[in-house]
Amino acid sequence: MADEMTYKMAQAVQSTHNNDSNDALYLVDGSGFIFRAFHVMPPLTNSDGVPVGAVYGFVNMMVKLLNDFDASSIAVIFDAARENFRNDIYEEYKANRDETPEDLIPQFPLIRQATQAFDIPAIELEGFEADDLIATYAQHAKQQGRDVVIVSSDKDLMQLIQPGVRMFDPMKSEFMDEQACVKKFGVMPDKVIDVQALAGDSIDNVPGVPGIGVKTAAQLITEFGSLESLLERAEEIPQPKRREKLIAHADDARISKQLVTLADDVDVPVALDDLRARNKDAPKLIEFLQSQGFKSLVSRLADEHNLDVPASPQENDGGVLPGEETLPNPKDNHYTLITDIAELETWIGRAYERGILCIDTETTSLKTQNAQLVGIALAIDIGQAAYMPLQHISPAQDLFGDDDSNQLPDQIPVEKALAVLKPVLEDPSVLKIAHNMKYDWQIFKNVGIDIQTYDDTMLLSYVLDGTSHKHNMDDLANHYFGLQTIKFEEVAGKGKSQITFDQVSMDKALNYAAEDADVTLRLWTLLKPRLAREGKTHLYETIERPLVRTLAYMERRGIQVDATILKSMSHEFGKQIDHLQKEIWDLAGQEFNVASPKQIGAILFDHLGLQGGKKTKTGDWSTNAAILEELAAKSEDDGGHKIVQKILDWRSLSKLKSTYTDALQDEIHATTGRVHTSFMMTGTSTGRLSSRDPNLQNIPIRTEEGRKIRTAFVAPEGHKILSIDYSQVELRLAAEMADIQNLKAAFQNKADIHTLTAAQVMDVPESDVTAEQRRAAKAINFGIIYGISGYGLSKQIGVSPAEASRFIQKYLSRFSELSDFMEAKKQEARDNGYVTTLFGRKCVIPGITDKSQIRRSGAERQAINAPLQGTAADIMKKAMVKMQPALDKASLKAKMLLQIHDELIFEVPEDELDETFTLVKDVMENIVKLSVPLIAEGQYADSWADAH
Repeated sequence: MADEMTYKMAQAVQSTHNNDSNDALYLVDGSGFIFRAFHVMPPLTNSDGVPVGAVYGFVNMMVKLLNDFDASSIAVIFDAARENFRNDIYEEYKANRDETPEDLIPQFPLIRQATQAFDIPAIELEGFEADDLIATYAQHAKQQGRDVVIVSSDKDLMQLIQPGVRMFDPMKSEFMDEQACVKKFGVMPDKVIDVQALAGDSIDNVPGVPGIGVKTAAQLITEFGSLESLLERAEEIPQPKRREKLIAHADDARISKQLVTLADDVDVPVALDDLRARNKDAPKLIEFLQSQGFKSLVSRLADEHNLDVPASPQENDGGVLPGEETLPNPKDNHYTLITDIAELETWIGRAYERGILCIDTETTSLKTQNAQLVGIALAIDIGQAAYMPLQHISPAQDLFGDDDSNQLPDQIPVEKALAVLKPVLEDPSVLKIAHNMKYDWQIFKNVGIDIQTYDDTMLLSYVLDGTSHKHNMDDLANHYFGLQTIKFEEVAGKGKSQITFDQVSMDKALNYAAEDADVTLRLWTLLKPRLAREGKTHLYETIERPLVRTLAYMERRGIQVDATILKSMSHEFGKQIDHLQKEIWDLAGQEFNVASPKQIGAILFDHLGLQGGKKTKTGDWSTNAAILEELAAKSEDDGGHKIVQKILDWRSLSKLKSTYTDALQDEIHATTGRVHTSFMMTGTSTGRLSSRDPNLQNIPIRTEEGRKIRTAFVAPEGHKILSIDYSQVELRLAAEMADIQNLKAAFQNKADIHTLTAAQVMDVPESDVTAEQRRAAKAINFGIIYGISGYGLSKQIGVSPAEASRFIQKYLSRFSELSDFMEAKKQEARDNGYVTTLFGRKCVIPGITDKSQIRRSGAERQAINAPLQGTAADIMKKAMVKMQPALDKASLKAKMLLQIHDELIFEVPEDELDETFTLVKDVMENIVKLSVPLIAEGQYADSWADAH
């Protein structure tokens, strides 16, 4: 019966590709499928404990491919090994690639078995890459007059595109032809290898020619016809630096061409005529799927083809995996309490079977340094979750008026529960899922558990959708499932009567906590498959997810703050505030509440009669900062008054005192003597981090008083504070992303960029640029990438708006690539509602099509700057992820404490200062390969203020 059933299954799966009249050959890039599957699927394991997540994903992708296409001739091509004949040409070829993940290694042979179970040839050849075999088979098929479809999204295969040979991107479900190649490389397929030889490839460690990217390479090849012609005529290149690099690196370019050229004459191990999708020998597809425990996949295939499937003792993947089926109704759930070790062990055993474990901690505080673990919620299958109370105390009375008749159940002693949980939480073969994992990770770290292998649904949502909606669990549950979750106030009360979670009655605690775990699992099931489909896997896997641990460690370390310095500053600020208040009263001729905007408005515009005021919708005078600053800028003869500046000074000092010097004293942890901020990972449209409790990223530095606050952030004895930041990073990225040749050359040559700009815009030799002209050029350089207006620039450099506008127009005419970039980004925002960074992050641009010109103009300025600021944020995050492992590997004791936009703050032992500075600088400057150099600068001192 099983053999008959598998034979029917094979016929059903393959029936769609047995009558292809044109006998097209489908060549599947098996290695590409493997890595796509590995990154999208959780680390599932079969009944033998072998990881099979990538196997499961690979089978799904193959089933879809076979169902979508009539592939009468097909083969899956694999890489045999990392090293091949190209390493004989260039020893460092692919030398910088990361090691193959350990969980993936045992899945390679299983994936080959899966291919054979489909009755499809699985082909590989030592000494050659899969791409070479694909090129050879494509060449043989063309010689026979057959069409070829290469199933892959690998850009390196685009050189094979020609009439009759197309590529199909299985992730985007779209074909790629010659025009797609032109869009990607700027040239037709027959010139792709010349472009790649010039541009190089940092992923495969193909050297190329430094400073030449794909766009420039395409222009050069189009102009000179071929790589050899270009290199022979390199003396004709007008740009001196480019000419010198082409001459100096000609051999690198020739070697690179050998590396990127696919071999199409390989002695293939399987003849072309044998690449057939056959069914005469019944494949063992069902047996294979059942042997790996893919019960739901077997059921789905059987349902699609109306087949009976016998039960298998190996079936072990009950429940829902990403993308398998429609999620059950959120109201269909069963939540239980875990009150003994045996029950907990049953849940843990289930987690090992499924390869996933959703967790949510309940505590007494949102501050991880002070929080006591109260209980843990678990979910493994959707609709089934549990709550394990650990340190609840019985409330004296139900919070909502009824007598609490629920008796507090037995609780597992916390030490025993954690001892049982620790192995699975630290086991990398089981994926832990949480919403805001950074918090839960620290809570478990507080009790000696180091969570390994995790997903964060909050970050998944942020990576996929940017700031198009909120990412807290309550909003996401409503957004995706129409579910109104139980709110914390419903179980713990609010205001002064709010209790901590350890006092919540058990029935309410169960429903609240278990629902959180259940919703988190539902969100993960829905969101995780979107990563690969929407091209966000790299952003999530290499930037956001690993950053969780990095930030968690930084938050736990905190930064030492000297309370005596803060106290002294608070006292001094208080005296200055009192003095300013008296001056303000004297100027006003009467006493009033300087903290009251309404009373300030009455004094300035009614009592003193100052001109230029504006009223709000409520009829009161507006006294916001913009209004007061404009008034303060006027002389008294023009209707201004020095009282306005005094009020601004009073407000500034009052905010510094209340927000920082007073509040920071309360934030110093009693045990550590440090301030522990919390980094927010999902709060900005550009991907920048923000911080809160306390906010250390917005400490004012433009005033002397604001800068003084940083003197309180100090190094402990025997250490120094190291501050290092990226220099002109957004301007460098503008040159890179807009491909501004003059600016790129200037950065490559380490020229004074502001002097160069002044010379370009003001038509003077660089040697004649004055300090005033350089200052104006600096304002233009930094202002232009924020979409500055003529009026805004005029205020900065002291010229008329008309003259400032002329400067901007001159700038854009001299750097026309930037003008094109700006228009392209505005159009991208109009078309999509967002722009993207160099690493694919969505930066949502609200208001880009607003009817209001003011709001629309503001959105257009944001569309210009967001991809630059966002790319800078992504680069900084990548550096942060790599930084601490690099320090640890070098046996350096420095610790990364804070990140403030383009700046990193470290605590460094005095005897390791120079070595640490060199390493940090190297990591920051080389974390990504761009055609313009990244420069990191910094210094160390006893305090943050002196180091910056």
